[in-house]
Amino acid sequence: MEITLGPVLAFWKKQDVLDFYREAEDWPVDRIYLGETVCAKRRELRLDDWLTIARNLKVAGKEVVLSTLTLLEAASELASLRKICGNGEFLVEANDVGAIQLLSEACVPFVAGPAINIYNAYTLREMVNAGMQRWVMPVELSGEALTAILAQSDALGIREKFTTEVFSYGYLPLAWSARCFTARAYDLPKDDCQFRCLDHPDGLAVFSQEGERLFTLNGIQTQSGLCSNLLPQWQNMAEIGVDAMRISPRETGTGELVQKLRESMTSESSEQLPLQSVDQCNGYWFCLAGMNSTLS
Repeated sequence: MEITLGPVLAFWKKQDVLDFYREAEDWPVDRIYLGETVCAKRRELRLDDWLTIARNLKVAGKEVVLSTLTLLEAASELASLRKICGNGEFLVEANDVGAIQLLSEACVPFVAGPAINIYNAYTLREMVNAGMQRWVMPVELSGEALTAILAQSDALGIREKFTTEVFSYGYLPLAWSARCFTARAYDLPKDDCQFRCLDHPDGLAVFSQEGERLFTLNGIQTQSGLCSNLLPQWQNMAEIGVDAMRISPRETGTGELVQKLRESMTSESSEQLPLQSVDQCNGYWFCLAGMNSTLS
C-alpha cells in the first residue's frame, strides 16, 4: 500500500516549507501533493517555487501531484488554476469542479481530491469518464460506505480504472467559507488579516464553554478539533481495497509518523504505530460521530 503526504493545509513560512520537503525527500513516502489548497492570499510560495520543489522530489524518486484551491473567489484565482492545470509536467489533484472541467476539456488525467463530493460508484463512473485516475474519499465517509462503493464499482465494471486513497491522519478538512475565521478571531477584516495564520502552523483551536476542543480554524477552512488517526486500520483498509493512505503534514513529527507506518506495513503488524488515543478521533470510519474515538 502507498503512503502519501497530502498538501500542507496550514500556512507556513516559505523557509519552513522548503525545509519540510527537503527532509521529505528521504522519507518512505510514495506520493507527495504540493500547493496551496485553502487561501489564495497565502503567497509565501509562487507556482514556480512549487514546481522547483516538485522537480527536486521527483529526482528523489517521489511521485508528485500539484493540488488546486478548493474555493475560488476571484478571476485571478481562476488564472492561477489554469496555470496549474496546464503545467504539462505533473499530475493535478482537483479540489474544485472547475478544475475538473479544465482538466477534462484538455483530456488531462487527474486526481479527485477529498473536497469533491463523491458518494457512490455512479459519480465515480462520471469522474472516470472525465479523466479521473484516483480519488481521495470524502473524509466523512465510513469504511462500511467505502466497501459498498467499491463493490458497486466492481458491478459497474470501473473498479480497475481508478485507485483509492483515504485521508488517514491529521485534522480533517470539514468546510470552507468566504469568510476568514482566523482573521475574525483577531477582530480583523479578511482583506487585512495580517496573515495571522502564520502564527498557527497547526491551526487555531476552538473550545466549547466546557473546555472541549470542537474545531480547528485554518483561515477560511474549518477542520476537526481532534486529530483523526486511522493509521492502525491500514490492514483493514488493504482488505477493503484501499490503495493509499494519506498523512496530512503537521508542524512536527510527520517524518517519524511516516517511518512508523512504513515499518508497520513492512512487518505486517500495527505494534509500532501510535494507537488510537482519547485525544484523537476516528468516528467517521466506524459510522459514528466524527469527533468520537473508538480504541478498537
